[in-house]
Amino acid sequence: MSEWKEYAFGDVAELLYGKGLKESERRPGNIPVYGSNGIIGFHNESLVKGPGVIIGRKGSVGEIRYSESDFYPIDTTYYLDLKSGNDIKFFYYNLLTLQLNDMNSHSAVPGLNRKDVYSLKIPLPLIPEQRAIASVLSSLDDKIDLLHRQNKTLEDMAETLYRQMFIENKHQGWEDGYLQDEFDFTMGLSPPGESYNEAGLGIPLFQGNADFQFRFPTKRIYTTDPRRFAEKYDTLISVRAPVGAQNMAREKCCIGRGVAAFIYKKNSQYYTYTYFKLRSLMKEIQTFNDEGTVFGSINKGDFEKIVITIPPSDSIDNFQDQVKPIDDKIILNSDQVRTLENLRNMLLPKLMSGEMRVKYD
Repeated sequence: MSEWKEYAFGDVAELLYGKGLKESERRPGNIPVYGSNGIIGFHNESLVKGPGVIIGRKGSVGEIRYSESDFYPIDTTYYLDLKSGNDIKFFYYNLLTLQLNDMNSHSAVPGLNRKDVYSLKIPLPLIPEQRAIASVLSSLDDKIDLLHRQNKTLEDMAETLYRQMFIENKHQGWEDGYLQDEFDFTMGLSPPGESYNEAGLGIPLFQGNADFQFRFPTKRIYTTDPRRFAEKYDTLISVRAPVGAQNMAREKCCIGRGVAAFIYKKNSQYYTYTYFKLRSLMKEIQTFNDEGTVFGSINKGDFEKIVITIPPSDSIDNFQDQVKPIDDKIILNSDQVRTLENLRNMLLPKLMSGEMRVKYD
Protein backbone atom coordinates (compact mmCIF):
# COMPACT_ATOMS: atom_id res chain seq x y z
CA MET A 1 0.00 0.00 0.00
CA SER A 2 2.71 2.42 -1.11
CA GLU A 3 2.00 6.14 -0.71
CA TRP A 4 -0.72 5.38 1.85
CA LYS A 5 -0.17 6.58 5.41
CA GLU A 6 -2.17 6.15 8.58
CA TYR A 7 -3.41 9.26 10.40
CA ALA A 8 -5.50 10.04 13.41
CA PHE A 9 -8.78 11.43 12.08
CA GLY A 10 -8.33 14.60 14.14
CA ASP A 11 -5.00 15.32 12.45
CA VAL A 12 -6.57 15.64 9.01
CA ALA A 13 -10.14 16.82 9.67
CA GLU A 14 -12.26 18.72 12.17
CA LEU A 15 -15.92 18.37 13.10
CA LEU A 16 -17.51 21.80 13.49
CA TYR A 17 -20.81 22.44 15.25
CA GLY A 18 -23.91 23.32 13.28
CA LYS A 19 -25.87 26.38 14.33
CA GLY A 20 -29.36 26.58 15.81
CA LEU A 21 -32.07 27.61 13.35
CA LYS A 22 -35.66 27.23 14.51
CA GLU A 23 -38.34 26.55 11.94
CA SER A 24 -39.90 29.93 12.74
CA GLU A 25 -36.59 31.63 11.87
CA ARG A 26 -36.31 30.12 8.38
CA ARG A 27 -37.01 32.32 5.40
CA PRO A 28 -38.20 31.08 1.97
CA GLY A 29 -35.25 29.92 -0.08
CA ASN A 30 -33.57 26.93 -1.69
CA ILE A 31 -30.72 26.31 0.77
CA PRO A 32 -31.22 22.86 2.36
CA VAL A 33 -31.32 22.83 6.16
CA TYR A 34 -29.84 19.64 7.60
CA GLY A 35 -30.70 17.98 10.87
CA SER A 36 -29.15 14.76 12.08
CA ASN A 37 -31.57 12.69 9.99
CA GLY A 38 -31.22 14.62 6.72
CA ILE A 39 -32.91 17.62 5.11
CA ILE A 40 -35.57 19.09 7.41
CA GLY A 41 -36.42 22.22 5.43
CA PHE A 42 -35.03 25.10 3.41
CA HIS A 43 -33.72 28.62 4.11
CA ASN A 44 -32.54 31.65 2.15
CA GLU A 45 -29.02 31.71 3.63
CA SER A 46 -26.27 29.11 3.95
CA LEU A 47 -23.92 28.47 6.83
CA VAL A 48 -21.48 26.32 4.86
CA LYS A 49 -20.29 26.48 1.26
CA GLY A 50 -20.73 23.20 -0.58
CA PRO A 51 -19.76 20.58 -1.26
CA GLY A 52 -19.77 19.36 2.30
CA VAL A 53 -20.46 16.51 4.71
CA ILE A 54 -22.97 16.56 7.56
CA ILE A 55 -22.71 14.15 10.53
CA GLY A 56 -25.50 13.49 13.01
CA ARG A 57 -24.44 14.68 16.50
CA LYS A 58 -27.71 14.29 18.43
CA GLY A 59 -30.75 12.23 17.51
CA SER A 60 -29.72 10.15 14.50
CA VAL A 61 -26.18 9.84 15.82
CA GLY A 62 -23.47 9.17 13.24
CA GLU A 63 -25.70 9.48 10.17
CA ILE A 64 -23.63 10.77 7.24
CA ARG A 65 -25.00 13.07 4.52
CA TYR A 66 -23.32 14.70 1.53
CA SER A 67 -24.39 18.03 0.04
CA GLU A 68 -23.10 19.08 -3.35
CA SER A 69 -24.42 22.61 -2.87
CA ASP A 70 -24.31 25.19 -0.04
CA PHE A 71 -26.20 24.12 3.07
CA TYR A 72 -27.20 25.02 6.63
CA PRO A 73 -26.41 22.40 9.32
CA ILE A 74 -28.34 22.94 12.56
CA ASP A 75 -27.04 22.33 16.07
CA THR A 76 -27.88 18.61 16.16
CA THR A 77 -25.13 18.10 13.58
CA TYR A 78 -21.45 18.49 12.88
CA TYR A 79 -20.07 19.44 9.50
CA LEU A 80 -16.68 18.42 8.19
CA ASP A 81 -13.74 20.79 7.79
CA LEU A 82 -10.74 19.25 6.02
CA LYS A 83 -7.09 20.11 6.36
CA SER A 84 -4.29 20.00 3.79
CA GLY A 85 -6.49 19.92 0.67
CA ASN A 86 -7.91 16.43 1.19
CA ASP A 87 -10.86 15.46 -1.02
CA ILE A 88 -14.28 16.03 0.59
CA LYS A 89 -16.07 13.30 -1.37
CA PHE A 90 -13.41 10.77 -0.45
CA PHE A 91 -13.87 11.65 3.22
CA TYR A 92 -17.62 11.27 2.87
CA TYR A 93 -17.13 7.68 1.74
CA ASN A 94 -14.45 7.16 4.37
CA LEU A 95 -16.84 8.25 7.10
CA LEU A 96 -19.40 5.71 5.88
CA THR A 97 -16.97 2.92 6.80
CA LEU A 98 -16.29 4.18 10.33
CA GLN A 99 -19.67 3.14 11.83
CA LEU A 100 -20.04 6.35 13.81
CA ASN A 101 -23.61 5.39 14.74
CA ASP A 102 -22.06 2.85 17.13
CA MET A 103 -20.20 5.63 18.99
CA ASN A 104 -23.06 6.97 21.14
CA SER A 105 -21.73 8.67 24.27
CA HIS A 106 -23.05 7.23 27.52
CA SER A 107 -24.87 10.34 28.68
CA ALA A 108 -28.54 10.98 29.46
CA VAL A 109 -28.94 12.35 25.92
CA PRO A 110 -26.87 10.14 23.59
CA GLY A 111 -24.61 11.98 21.19
CA LEU A 112 -21.43 11.75 19.15
CA ASN A 113 -18.29 12.93 20.94
CA ARG A 114 -15.76 14.61 18.64
CA LYS A 115 -12.82 13.32 20.66
CA ASP A 116 -13.90 9.74 20.02
CA VAL A 117 -13.95 10.39 16.28
CA TYR A 118 -10.64 12.26 16.33
CA SER A 119 -8.88 9.27 17.87
CA LEU A 120 -9.86 6.92 15.05
CA LYS A 121 -7.00 5.78 12.80
CA ILE A 122 -7.62 6.04 9.05
CA PRO A 123 -5.33 5.13 6.12
CA LEU A 124 -5.10 7.84 3.47
CA PRO A 125 -3.65 7.84 -0.07
CA LEU A 126 -2.32 10.87 -1.87
CA ILE A 127 -4.95 13.40 -2.92
CA PRO A 128 -5.02 12.38 -6.63
CA GLU A 129 -5.84 8.81 -5.62
CA GLN A 130 -8.45 10.09 -3.14
CA ARG A 131 -10.16 11.85 -6.04
CA ALA A 132 -9.94 8.77 -8.27
CA ILE A 133 -11.49 6.56 -5.59
CA ALA A 134 -14.26 9.09 -4.94
CA SER A 135 -14.95 9.22 -8.68
CA VAL A 136 -15.42 5.45 -8.90
CA LEU A 137 -17.86 5.37 -5.98
CA SER A 138 -19.64 8.54 -7.11
CA SER A 139 -20.27 7.07 -10.54
CA LEU A 140 -22.06 4.14 -8.93
CA ASP A 141 -24.11 6.42 -6.67
CA ASP A 142 -25.00 8.62 -9.64
CA LYS A 143 -26.30 5.60 -11.57
CA ILE A 144 -28.29 4.47 -8.52
CA ASP A 145 -29.77 7.96 -8.09
CA LEU A 146 -30.68 8.13 -11.79
CA LEU A 147 -32.52 4.81 -11.59
CA HIS A 148 -34.37 5.91 -8.44
CA ARG A 149 -35.49 9.12 -10.15
CA GLN A 150 -36.49 7.24 -13.28
CA ASN A 151 -38.55 4.82 -11.19
CA LYS A 152 -40.33 7.69 -9.46
CA THR A 153 -41.24 9.16 -12.87
CA LEU A 154 -42.42 5.78 -14.19
CA GLU A 155 -44.53 5.08 -11.12
CA ASP A 156 -46.14 8.52 -11.34
CA MET A 157 -46.91 7.81 -15.01
CA ALA A 158 -48.52 4.46 -14.17
CA GLU A 159 -50.60 6.06 -11.39
CA THR A 160 -51.77 8.75 -13.81
CA LEU A 161 -52.88 6.15 -16.35
CA TYR A 162 -54.74 4.22 -13.64
CA ARG A 163 -56.51 7.37 -12.48
CA GLN A 164 -57.47 8.34 -16.05
CA MET A 165 -58.76 4.88 -16.98
CA PHE A 166 -60.58 3.88 -13.81
CA ILE A 167 -61.43 7.06 -11.89
CA GLU A 168 -61.74 9.98 -14.29
CA ASN A 169 -63.30 7.85 -17.06
CA LYS A 170 -65.34 5.63 -14.75
CA HIS A 171 -68.62 4.48 -16.33
CA GLN A 172 -71.86 4.54 -14.38
CA GLY A 173 -72.65 1.03 -15.49
CA TRP A 174 -69.59 -0.47 -13.84
CA GLU A 175 -70.35 -2.94 -11.07
CA ASP A 176 -69.96 -2.12 -7.38
CA GLY A 177 -68.59 -4.82 -5.12
CA TYR A 178 -66.15 -5.62 -2.37
CA LEU A 179 -62.38 -6.00 -2.36
CA GLN A 180 -62.70 -9.76 -1.92
CA ASP A 181 -64.70 -9.96 -5.19
CA GLU A 182 -61.62 -8.98 -7.21
CA PHE A 183 -58.70 -10.17 -5.10
CA ASP A 184 -57.62 -13.13 -3.06
CA PHE A 185 -55.59 -12.11 -0.04
CA THR A 186 -53.58 -13.83 2.66
CA MET A 187 -53.19 -12.39 6.14
CA GLY A 188 -49.71 -13.03 7.47
CA LEU A 189 -48.86 -15.22 10.45
CA SER A 190 -45.55 -14.93 12.24
CA PRO A 191 -43.50 -18.13 12.48
CA PRO A 192 -41.92 -19.29 15.76
CA GLY A 193 -39.25 -16.90 16.98
CA GLU A 194 -36.62 -19.63 17.25
CA SER A 195 -36.80 -20.10 13.46
CA TYR A 196 -35.59 -16.54 12.78
CA ASN A 197 -32.07 -15.99 11.51
CA GLU A 198 -29.95 -13.47 9.62
CA ALA A 199 -27.77 -16.09 7.95
CA GLY A 200 -30.04 -16.60 4.93
CA LEU A 201 -31.35 -19.97 6.12
CA GLY A 202 -34.81 -20.84 4.88
CA ILE A 203 -37.01 -18.18 3.26
CA PRO A 204 -37.14 -14.37 3.60
CA LEU A 205 -39.57 -13.16 6.29
CA PHE A 206 -41.28 -9.77 6.10
CA GLN A 207 -42.99 -8.51 9.22
CA GLY A 208 -44.27 -5.12 8.14
CA ASN A 209 -43.48 -1.52 7.39
CA ALA A 210 -39.94 -1.67 8.80
CA ASP A 211 -38.96 -4.01 5.95
CA PHE A 212 -40.55 -1.96 3.16
CA GLN A 213 -38.52 0.15 0.74
CA PHE A 214 -39.29 1.52 -2.72
CA ARG A 215 -41.33 -1.21 -4.42
CA PHE A 216 -39.57 -4.21 -2.82
CA PRO A 217 -38.85 -5.00 0.84
CA THR A 218 -35.34 -5.44 2.22
CA LYS A 219 -34.32 -8.94 3.19
CA ARG A 220 -33.15 -8.75 6.80
CA ILE A 221 -34.63 -11.79 8.52
CA TYR A 222 -35.16 -15.36 7.33
CA THR A 223 -37.21 -18.19 8.79
CA THR A 224 -36.79 -21.97 8.58
CA ASP A 225 -40.41 -22.54 9.67
CA PRO A 226 -42.68 -20.36 7.47
CA ARG A 227 -46.45 -20.41 8.08
CA ARG A 228 -48.00 -18.03 5.51
CA PHE A 229 -46.64 -17.14 2.08
CA ALA A 230 -46.69 -14.47 -0.60
CA GLU A 231 -45.78 -15.41 -4.14
CA LYS A 232 -43.50 -13.48 -6.51
CA TYR A 233 -45.00 -10.10 -7.47
CA ASP A 234 -47.89 -10.31 -5.00
CA THR A 235 -48.84 -6.89 -3.62
CA LEU A 236 -47.86 -6.55 0.05
CA ILE A 237 -49.71 -4.24 2.46
CA SER A 238 -48.69 -3.50 6.04
CA VAL A 239 -51.63 -4.17 8.36
CA ARG A 240 -50.23 -3.01 11.69
CA ALA A 241 -48.67 0.22 12.98
CA PRO A 242 -48.69 1.86 10.53
CA VAL A 243 -51.40 0.49 8.28
CA GLY A 244 -51.15 1.00 4.55
CA ALA A 245 -47.50 0.92 3.50
CA GLN A 246 -47.24 -0.90 0.18
CA ASN A 247 -44.63 -3.08 -1.49
CA MET A 248 -44.35 -6.01 -3.87
CA ALA A 249 -42.84 -9.44 -3.23
CA ARG A 250 -39.63 -9.88 -5.21
CA GLU A 251 -39.80 -13.66 -4.73
CA LYS A 252 -41.75 -16.25 -2.77
CA CYS A 253 -41.50 -15.21 0.87
CA CYS A 254 -42.99 -15.70 4.32
CA ILE A 255 -45.29 -12.94 5.61
CA GLY A 256 -45.62 -12.25 9.31
CA ARG A 257 -48.65 -10.90 11.14
CA GLY A 258 -47.89 -7.33 10.06
CA VAL A 259 -48.37 -8.03 6.33
CA ALA A 260 -51.15 -9.09 3.96
CA ALA A 261 -50.57 -10.31 0.38
CA PHE A 262 -52.98 -9.67 -2.55
CA ILE A 263 -53.42 -11.29 -5.94
CA TYR A 264 -55.98 -10.74 -8.74
CA LYS A 265 -58.51 -13.58 -8.76
CA LYS A 266 -58.92 -13.95 -12.52
CA ASN A 267 -55.24 -13.91 -13.49
CA SER A 268 -52.30 -14.15 -11.11
CA GLN A 269 -50.08 -12.48 -13.75
CA TYR A 270 -52.04 -9.23 -13.46
CA TYR A 271 -49.74 -7.98 -10.72
CA THR A 272 -49.62 -4.50 -12.28
CA TYR A 273 -53.38 -4.01 -12.02
CA THR A 274 -53.33 -5.44 -8.48
CA TYR A 275 -50.56 -3.12 -7.35
CA PHE A 276 -52.11 0.09 -8.66
CA LYS A 277 -55.67 -0.85 -7.68
CA LEU A 278 -54.51 -1.34 -4.07
CA ARG A 279 -52.51 1.87 -4.31
CA SER A 280 -55.69 3.73 -5.28
CA LEU A 281 -57.34 2.45 -2.08
CA MET A 282 -54.54 3.52 0.27
CA LYS A 283 -56.37 6.50 1.78
CA GLU A 284 -59.25 4.27 2.81
CA ILE A 285 -56.95 1.54 4.09
CA GLN A 286 -54.86 4.04 6.04
CA THR A 287 -57.92 5.26 7.98
CA PHE A 288 -57.45 2.09 10.04
CA ASN A 289 -54.37 3.71 11.57
CA ASP A 290 -56.86 5.41 13.88
CA GLU A 291 -58.47 2.11 14.91
CA GLY A 292 -57.50 0.05 17.94
CA THR A 293 -56.56 1.00 21.46
CA VAL A 294 -52.85 1.75 20.98
CA PHE A 295 -51.71 0.75 17.50
CA GLY A 296 -53.67 0.98 14.28
CA SER A 297 -54.51 -2.30 12.56
CA ILE A 298 -56.70 -3.75 9.82
CA ASN A 299 -57.92 -7.34 9.78
CA LYS A 300 -59.39 -9.74 7.23
CA GLY A 301 -62.96 -8.69 7.98
CA ASP A 302 -62.04 -5.04 7.49
CA PHE A 303 -60.55 -5.78 4.07
CA GLU A 304 -63.62 -7.80 3.09
CA LYS A 305 -65.89 -4.82 3.82
CA ILE A 306 -64.01 -2.33 1.61
CA VAL A 307 -66.34 -1.27 -1.19
CA ILE A 308 -64.82 -0.97 -4.67
CA THR A 309 -65.83 -0.40 -8.28
CA ILE A 310 -65.17 -3.42 -10.47
CA PRO A 311 -64.30 -2.42 -14.04
CA PRO A 312 -65.14 -4.76 -16.93
CA SER A 313 -62.48 -7.28 -17.92
CA ASP A 314 -61.67 -5.57 -21.22
CA SER A 315 -60.80 -2.32 -19.39
CA ILE A 316 -58.52 -4.21 -17.02
CA ASP A 317 -56.92 -6.03 -19.97
CA ASN A 318 -56.31 -2.68 -21.68
CA PHE A 319 -54.66 -1.28 -18.54
CA GLN A 320 -52.41 -4.34 -18.30
CA ASP A 321 -51.37 -4.01 -21.94
CA GLN A 322 -50.45 -0.34 -21.53
CA VAL A 323 -48.98 -0.24 -18.05
CA LYS A 324 -47.31 -3.61 -17.51
CA PRO A 325 -44.30 -2.60 -19.69
CA ILE A 326 -43.90 0.51 -17.51
CA ASP A 327 -44.20 -1.58 -14.35
CA ASP A 328 -41.73 -4.16 -15.64
CA LYS A 329 -39.23 -1.36 -16.32
CA ILE A 330 -39.62 -0.27 -12.68
CA ILE A 331 -38.93 -3.86 -11.59
CA LEU A 332 -35.88 -4.09 -13.90
CA ASN A 333 -34.54 -0.77 -12.61
CA SER A 334 -35.03 -1.92 -9.02
CA ASP A 335 -33.02 -5.07 -9.73
CA GLN A 336 -30.26 -2.94 -11.26
CA VAL A 337 -30.27 -0.69 -8.20
CA ARG A 338 -29.81 -3.70 -5.95
CA THR A 339 -26.92 -4.96 -8.09
CA LEU A 340 -25.21 -1.55 -8.07
CA GLU A 341 -25.72 -1.11 -4.34
CA ASN A 342 -24.19 -4.53 -3.66
CA LEU A 343 -21.23 -3.64 -5.87
CA ARG A 344 -20.74 -0.28 -4.14
CA ASN A 345 -21.01 -1.85 -0.69
CA MET A 346 -18.45 -4.48 -1.66
CA LEU A 347 -16.02 -1.94 -3.11
CA LEU A 348 -16.35 0.69 -0.38
CA PRO A 349 -14.32 -0.95 2.42
CA LYS A 350 -11.76 -2.35 -0.02
CA LEU A 351 -11.12 1.05 -1.62
CA MET A 352 -11.05 2.88 1.70
CA SER A 353 -8.52 0.49 3.20
CA GLY A 354 -6.24 0.36 0.17
CA GLU A 355 -6.91 -3.35 -0.33
CA MET A 356 -8.11 -2.43 -3.80
CA ARG A 357 -6.34 0.31 -5.75
CA VAL A 358 -7.51 2.69 -8.47
CA LYS A 359 -5.35 3.97 -11.32
CA TYR A 360 -4.96 7.74 -11.39
CA ASP A 361 -3.01 10.42 -13.23
